[in-house]
Amino acid sequence: MDYSVLAALLSFLWVCFHFLKLNPTSSKLTTNGRLPPGPKPLPIIGNLHELGESPHRYLADLARTYGPLMSLKFGSITTIVVSSSVVAKEMFQKHDLSVSSRKVPAAVRANDHDKFSIAWLPVSPKWRNLRKISAIHLFSTQRLDGSQSLRQAKVLELLDYVKGCCKAEEAVDVGEAAFTTSLNLLSNTFFSFDLASYSSSASGEFKDLVWRIMEEIGKPNLSDCFPALGFISALSVNRQLMGYGNKLNELFAEIIEKRLRDPSSAAAAARGGDVLDTLLKLMKKDDSELSLDDIKHLLMDFFTAGTDTTSSTLEWAMTELLHNPQKMAKAQAELEQVQGKDSVLVQESDISKLPYLQAIVKETLRMHPPTVFLLPRKADTDVELYGYVVPKDAQILVNVLAIGRDTNTWENPDVFSPERFLGREIDMKGQDFGFIAFGAGRRICPGLTLAYRMLNLMLGTLIKNFNWKLGDGLSPEDLDMTDKFGITIQKAKPLRAIPIPK
Repeated sequence: MDYSVLAALLSFLWVCFHFLKLNPTSSKLTTNGRLPPGPKPLPIIGNLHELGESPHRYLADLARTYGPLMSLKFGSITTIVVSSSVVAKEMFQKHDLSVSSRKVPAAVRANDHDKFSIAWLPVSPKWRNLRKISAIHLFSTQRLDGSQSLRQAKVLELLDYVKGCCKAEEAVDVGEAAFTTSLNLLSNTFFSFDLASYSSSASGEFKDLVWRIMEEIGKPNLSDCFPALGFISALSVNRQLMGYGNKLNELFAEIIEKRLRDPSSAAAAARGGDVLDTLLKLMKKDDSELSLDDIKHLLMDFFTAGTDTTSSTLEWAMTELLHNPQKMAKAQAELEQVQGKDSVLVQESDISKLPYLQAIVKETLRMHPPTVFLLPRKADTDVELYGYVVPKDAQILVNVLAIGRDTNTWENPDVFSPERFLGREIDMKGQDFGFIAFGAGRRICPGLTLAYRMLNLMLGTLIKNFNWKLGDGLSPEDLDMTDKFGITIQKAKPLRAIPIPK
């Protein structure tokens, strides 16, 4: 949109607010002092001008001034930010149902994704049905235990690729290699074939597509901050997301149509009955509540969330280990002690015997949570929280970065120290509220168990079989540790590291 037009439009709105005295900051809640504290908003735009390119870090810093529960204005939208384990515990344990709805961005509405998505639907019979299908057919312990050989095969392919780079003395783009592994694991789980290879550009293109979707969803846009200007989304963010989202939809639609045309028993036997077979069988039942659109959007949920978050976390783990070589050596020593020198792949049965490896994964998730604000929630009613009122329809952000760096919960929180997790039973499934990288309550990430298994397998295999050094003559002290903001938090500069034979 032309900025001169936008400026004129905002000026007109400011005049309307000024003369009609409709400034939302003069609400009864504010005058009674019941809203959580926060920085004073400007007319019309509120606090939008302060967010910058790293809103997760700005809001974490702001919490040191205004406390663990803050209120801000993003345009006309009241936004409540939770920044401590104490407030998160009260919210998830006492008010989870009241704040389980989503504040759906215009970007998500671009392809009607919010009407079918397990991530964005409100708590409802449809949402419960999709969660049940996911829990039983995708992420149950029985299903995961039965698919161990597939994960081993995909990690072995990753190992072979890195061995090739090692032999050629080439640097590995760690994030992209991990993304290819995660993508092919999911595509084999759902479709029984690879969607990408390490030697082609397809994986990088898919990764770029997923990141662009996450970036568009994560960044504020006018139609989200000023609902009255919803028509603007048709001229900006929706057009972008329609393009990105349609590419994924077209890919999944083509795969599903081909499967529907070829339901032969021979093909099914060759596949061994994958998740897509299971979903199509459920859809064809007489009393089924599952539609073809549900399946397509379920695929979009898991292929966007299940690839980018896992690969970015692995990249951060490798970055931290290269930044702290003594931690790398300690993990390698543990792996050799438990597995011996001749073992190549980390087995899932070994993970429980590798507390330091697990501690590295957990410490990475604490310092670099994959979804830094989880996904935005919305209050369905006025909610009393931490002595304040969260008003109905307010947007609620849980700043997982701030919670993971809270000095009241963690000693020296900005220091990478896996040792803090040794000898401590810290639950990852939403019961220890200082460590909620996968969320908590009803809307906790359904795929966290699979993600945790894959992170330990990939990281353990990479550091067990190779020593690593930075390319371009960089030393560990020179390593770029900055990030870039979206629904997920990625490294601003991809990690390229050279594997060295042990």
